[in-house]
Amino acid sequence: MRTLIVGAGALGGLLAARLLATGAPVCLATRDARGAARLKASGLKVTGVGGAVSVEAAQVAPVDGDLAGTPFDLIVLATKAHDAVEVAPKLARRLAPGGSLLPIQNGGVSQVLAEQLGGGCVLGGLSNLGATMASPGVYEQRNAGHLLVGELAGGTSERAERVQQWLGRAIEVRVTPNFRGAVWSKLLLNCSVTTLGAIAGTTMREYIAWPEGRELFDRTYDEALSVAFASGARPERMLVEPVPPAPRDGRGPGARDAWLEEIVRSYGDLKPSMLQDFERGRTTEVEYINGYVVRLGRHLGVPTPVNAAIVEAVGAITRGEAAPAPSLLSRVLQASPHG
Repeated sequence: MRTLIVGAGALGGLLAARLLATGAPVCLATRDARGAARLKASGLKVTGVGGAVSVEAAQVAPVDGDLAGTPFDLIVLATKAHDAVEVAPKLARRLAPGGSLLPIQNGGVSQVLAEQLGGGCVLGGLSNLGATMASPGVYEQRNAGHLLVGELAGGTSERAERVQQWLGRAIEVRVTPNFRGAVWSKLLLNCSVTTLGAIAGTTMREYIAWPEGRELFDRTYDEALSVAFASGARPERMLVEPVPPAPRDGRGPGARDAWLEEIVRSYGDLKPSMLQDFERGRTTEVEYINGYVVRLGRHLGVPTPVNAAIVEAVGAITRGEAAPAPSLLSRVLQASPHG
């Protein structure tokens, strides 16, 4: 499959390097010509889990430049969410007949692009790979995670299996017949674990110990879960069970605490990626995470005041009107009272 990977950050660079190392025909698209020239000169190097590889980046060009040899059978969008939505219409025109556009961002990006582009070219993608970029072209794989692919409408398909086999040359890839459920399983955690940690300026393990942190986590998570159910999605288990115990299910009052502790063990010590966006002056993906929940909730008639207040808090930080701090958790609660 002639493949274009758009984005040379941690995830795109990791995937491109490992796929190129198998001898696959891969083109890499960067934000601008300067970035393309730098990667051509340096090549791509990966260390960490999965072993070390070092490859040349011969076919690399800016995303708006001359990507020779098109059309592509597979275009992987490994950019930030807002960049993916912006460039997808142009890139879709570079697909070969029957080709697939594979966004691998968090949140509702796959669904947004499917509605925007139509025609069924979008194949759902979701990453559980952990990677960091030390410098342009230099990456470290931090876990033995995988890429999940699936049809947005559900079920299995021949093209999903072809993509699994193709990208599986480089990384672990799994196919799910319940892609929407998988998206929501991760989105629920992004809305609560990631975004709340970002506005508090700390990890989940720290903020969940504060009464306002626990209350805000519970309300954020439960709002998003209500929207998921109202949309017809059924979140599926990934690292943790996405549906918390209900008080009436007979497991006792400590069941939710035990469920929450499992989440803390899995995610509690990670530095939120959105906090890193704040620190680096990058645009966050909140509009495709908590913002997506708010928009879909409005459409479905499900109230989402806490998620809406979180979006506002992230906006204030982005505009320089506030800074990440534990006190912002109380501000969000005050802006979204019960009832």
